[in-house]
Amino acid sequence: SHLHSYRELPLRVAEVGLVHRHEASGALSGLFRVRAFHQDDAHVFMKKEDIKDEILTLLNLAEKVYMVFGLSYRLELSTRPPKEKTVGSDEDWELSTNGLKEALEEWGHSYKINEGDGAFYGPKIDIHIKDALGRHWQCGTIQLDMNLPERFKLEYVNDQGQHLRPVMLHRVIYGSMERFFGILIEHFAGKFPLWISPLPVVFIPVADRHINYAKKLLKKLRERNFPAVVDTSGESVSKKIRLAQMQKANYMLTIGDTEEQNETISLRTREGIMHKELKFDYFLQELEKERQERLLMSPFAMAPESPKTV
Repeated sequence: SHLHSYRELPLRVAEVGLVHRHEASGALSGLFRVRAFHQDDAHVFMKKEDIKDEILTLLNLAEKVYMVFGLSYRLELSTRPPKEKTVGSDEDWELSTNGLKEALEEWGHSYKINEGDGAFYGPKIDIHIKDALGRHWQCGTIQLDMNLPERFKLEYVNDQGQHLRPVMLHRVIYGSMERFFGILIEHFAGKFPLWISPLPVVFIPVADRHINYAKKLLKKLRERNFPAVVDTSGESVSKKIRLAQMQKANYMLTIGDTEEQNETISLRTREGIMHKELKFDYFLQELEKERQERLLMSPFAMAPESPKTV
């Protein structure tokens, strides 16, 4: 819509866009294949000499995102389909493909070449992530495109005052947001790390007289923006624990006479590890650390050490 200088490049424009695709009804599958989904789409406009560096930046971004969730991945380079099915000059295709190859070589990860599986407008890098069940899902993609800048007559002004054509990159990291959520649900089997868990903490009062103390602790948690609930049902403690385990709660905090008198908690992880007589402030401190560091494993997942005998 207006003239751009080389000083503005690379120009990165991103959105989470709603995409509609009329899939056959038999192909639909939960969150993994739907007819309307959201993509974390981005277009990057750059000079030809910036291709390698910008691709390395995107590969770093992809690794940063996937490693947070503990997801491993593999890379594939898809090259030019049969010439009659593509647009663009041989020179542009060679430049694009070499740019992707150089970036992958410098990145240092192994990759596979898919001959002829690129888009009609340019080669691409596909990123397949691996879940806990060993399945691979194609999520991220980095696609070079010299066709659209040409068709839309896009230009930038270089330091000599010349009008030049930029190179364009399409990129997604999550791909379909809905499918990525589906992958995470399967990957964690519903047992989400604390920092993305919909129900991190459940308070389990032993009797009605312990509810007020539980609610007092609940208020402290909510002040720190931790989702939590107090189970005030009339069920037995064992049934309350069973329900919390079925809901995949990260922590179950049992409150009885001893805990209220000593201002402590008895903690049970969803794996069944017990920690008795914990100071609530200490628990809160560890919870904050777990969230800030985005830990995949709870610091309370290890059984407490047995007392040493003399």
